[in-house]
Amino acid sequence: MGSCHFCGTKVPTGLVIGNATLCSFCGRPLKVCLNCRFYDKNAYHECREEIDEPVIYKDLANFCDFFVLNEGSSEASVKSQEEARSKFLSLFND
Repeated sequence: MGSCHFCGTKVPTGLVIGNATLCSFCGRPLKVCLNCRFYDKNAYHECREEIDEPVIYKDLANFCDFFVLNEGSSEASVKSQEEARSKFLSLFND
């Protein structure tokens, strides 16, 4: 089950998400790059799919044909990034 990137509200499994589909809690669009399984901040055009034209605004609704709702938890990813960053910075603190 995926969740809204902006507020964390769970998105029902099987919900067809179009560019006009909004989160039931915060009212923000769900079909945004930040909610997509293929969104990767470190990839070319910030997408792991081979897209022809980059999506400039990752937080706005778009018409990307590759969109698939991210089923993973973005909170866990952020937490692991923060842990890695703190471990890295601790190497330089004497």
